[in-house]
Amino acid sequence: MSDDVQNWIKQTVTEHPVVLFMKGTAQFPQCGFSGKAIHILKESGVTDLITVNVLDDDEVRQGIKEYSNWPTVPQLYVKGEFIGGSDIMTEMFESGELATLLKA
Repeated sequence: MSDDVQNWIKQTVTEHPVVLFMKGTAQFPQCGFSGKAIHILKESGVTDLITVNVLDDDEVRQGIKEYSNWPTVPQLYVKGEFIGGSDIMTEMFESGELATLLKA
């Protein structure tokens, strides 16, 4: 994977408070897991969300998996830190941990 893609990913997740790498867009998710992730973030009150559609660029799609060492998409980043995919987001949402993290 090119350093350019890794640098772009790092810059994206560190410059924006909440970033979701997903399949599709927030308005039109292309898989159930991405749709669930968007729903959770909306329910958590996130308004300043940056989404990256990995279906638009194969290098980004592969690069994000290498960047996080996580094999699946969606992937949530908060303040530059990798949080996890939709299962982890669901657990954190249900426990209240996600809301706490997003408000910090």
